[in-house]
Amino acid sequence: MRLKPYPQREGKRVWLSEDELQAVIDEAEDNRQMIAFLLAGRCGLRRCEIVQITPADVVETPTGTHLRVWEDVAKQEHYREPPVPDQLATYIDAHTDAAGIAPDEPVVDVTAKTVYRWVQRAAERLHAESGDRGWSFLDVHDLRRTWGTNLLEQGVLPSVVMDWGGWEDWETFRRHYLGEFSPEAIRRERGKVNYLEDDVSSRIEVVQPPATTTETNHVH
Repeated sequence: MRLKPYPQREGKRVWLSEDELQAVIDEAEDNRQMIAFLLAGRCGLRRCEIVQITPADVVETPTGTHLRVWEDVAKQEHYREPPVPDQLATYIDAHTDAAGIAPDEPVVDVTAKTVYRWVQRAAERLHAESGDRGWSFLDVHDLRRTWGTNLLEQGVLPSVVMDWGGWEDWETFRRHYLGEFSPEAIRRERGKVNYLEDDVSSRIEVVQPPATTTETNHVH
């Protein structure tokens, strides 16, 4: 986990490692929570967008399965299409069938504030389990932040990441994403520093303390 203070407000921005992101997803208490966490952490959706996705928004395109994330749900004029992992598409299909959700009805039929509370509760449980205070700073947006940073580190073009994530201002995107790193990147770069990973314990000479007068007498 990587933490960095917000420049103009209380709290900290959080970047999760792959294992930590999966730990959040595993904390889901039901299918709706699982889908909400995946929409944030694997598709980069904001919490207000998570609660607007319908089964009809999962579309097959020549480049694979994508989500149609509408900027204005009522007008349905402008949208972006982040890719959808097969796992998430399967969960949405199964939940839609089991819950009898119509194609134009929200898959996660709760308020954005409820999604926020779901992530908070998951983070509280992980904090209690691990003792890592970093979990207390986790927000829904940090899942999106982790998603965007990971895409860049995997070599996805910045312009494509901006398109998938709905970022329009290059300077803002460059400042908040291009200059940041995931925990995996920090671990990888740390591994390049030889003395950080070197096993020095084998080279430490253990010096025994000199025997006391009492111990010498016992020997004789």
